[in-house]
Amino acid sequence: MTGLLDKHLSLWFGRAERFGSLIGGEAVAGSGAEIALVDPATAQPLFAYADCAGEGATAAVDVAEAGFAAWQALTASARGRVLWRMAELVRQRAESLAVLEAVIAGKPIRDCRAEVVKVAEMFGYYAGWADKLHGETIPVPTSHLNYTRREALGVVAQITPWNAPIFTAGWQLAPALAAGNAVVLKPSELTPVTSVCLGLLLHEAGVPHGTVNVLAGYGHTAGGALVGDRRVAKTVFVGSPATGRAIAETSARNLRPCVLELGGKSANIVFSDADLTRAAKGAQAACFAAAGQSCTAGSRLLVQRPVAERLMAMVARGAARLQVGAPLEDSTEVGPIQNARQHARIAELVQAGLNAGAEALTGGGRPAGLDAGHFYAPTVLGGVRPDMPVAREEVFGPVLSCLVFDEEDEAIALANATSFDLAGAVWTGDVARAHRVAAKVRAGSFWINGYRTLSVMSPFGGMQGSGYGRSSGHEGLLEYTQTKSVWVETDDSAPQPFGYAD
Repeated sequence: MTGLLDKHLSLWFGRAERFGSLIGGEAVAGSGAEIALVDPATAQPLFAYADCAGEGATAAVDVAEAGFAAWQALTASARGRVLWRMAELVRQRAESLAVLEAVIAGKPIRDCRAEVVKVAEMFGYYAGWADKLHGETIPVPTSHLNYTRREALGVVAQITPWNAPIFTAGWQLAPALAAGNAVVLKPSELTPVTSVCLGLLLHEAGVPHGTVNVLAGYGHTAGGALVGDRRVAKTVFVGSPATGRAIAETSARNLRPCVLELGGKSANIVFSDADLTRAAKGAQAACFAAAGQSCTAGSRLLVQRPVAERLMAMVARGAARLQVGAPLEDSTEVGPIQNARQHARIAELVQAGLNAGAEALTGGGRPAGLDAGHFYAPTVLGGVRPDMPVAREEVFGPVLSCLVFDEEDEAIALANATSFDLAGAVWTGDVARAHRVAAKVRAGSFWINGYRTLSVMSPFGGMQGSGYGRSSGHEGLLEYTQTKSVWVETDDSAPQPFGYAD
């Protein structure tokens, strides 16, 4: 593994020892504490780098101000052409990006390849929007021509998580750049490599140096300094509710807005008239893809009583057949948990559920034959009560909690019984019921007879405890703009409302 990693790192950085932050178009070594990256599949060290710390964040904002001016000097059409070239470059370097993502994040290589393709789609989609951000002409009841302008914010901060580093980096970078902003991106200290690679590719595509900067460092050092810098016009954060709350408080003190995409505990509701074969496969995809390390994971399966036992058995049998293994194996469907801390939390929540009376229909611990690394078997828990922590808290692992309901209103109440409102789904053959449930369940994204379909073209985000704001589609683009109203007097004889002139 080390030899393969070194090979791909050398394509981007020369060698692992040269890895650092990307500031002003240059690789910059950190000055802070050493951060060791660990292979999730073996728990062995990969390589280490130095935290860029608060000084790195300050330096990145310094150059981002100049980068913003250079990016704004290009026409909107020119910016669109740069982003289109970026999409092509991502496709050309796709395999190397996918391998780096698989090794460092611990995700199955086939998933990483698909996500890199999605990143190329993101830049291509927003390339088309770059020259279509225009305002309106408003027929005000005066002699004025009144029109609005959609203007870039300036320097924006983006903080992304370890579970899908390259996907979330592209998800945020593309709309921010299309709207004309400069960006300082701070990926998780556990998975910074592919985000820095995207920054390098953006410069190769033609983004001026300083317009995109990527910080390799800790959240409490580099991230804290970045969010607290008053020159940052807006912060976009994807991660835990606790950190999101702290970022919102700092942003509020600075009178700056933010977008928060936080946790999820999404309900996947199955009625007795559903196609159970499709629902069972959908439930597995909803919870076990990416080893459950997804904010949209359908980690609560709500099943109507007449089919509950049958469906849970189907899901458990399917989960037991999923191929758990090394990320670079093409046959692997479920990889390891990215880090030891998260692995321990998953085990703790599952054990607490078992102690409280839940039953492991399959899984519940380390998979057989995988004694090294942070692997956790796809787990289906029956007998789960709504008050159990495993049914209320985000596990962020391959753990499905099954709850039983009788009536439609009960299912909706159960779905809305957590503090998270990010996603959800319903499976039913009753079209009217499907739309009723979709309207009543609190969720930013909701699927009918399906799960996990996402597109950069469609708005994505949560409600209440899952955050606020949107990070894709046209609405995601508008998050990176502000509206200016311009008034032009067209009648020289119009009386002035106030003032004197000699």
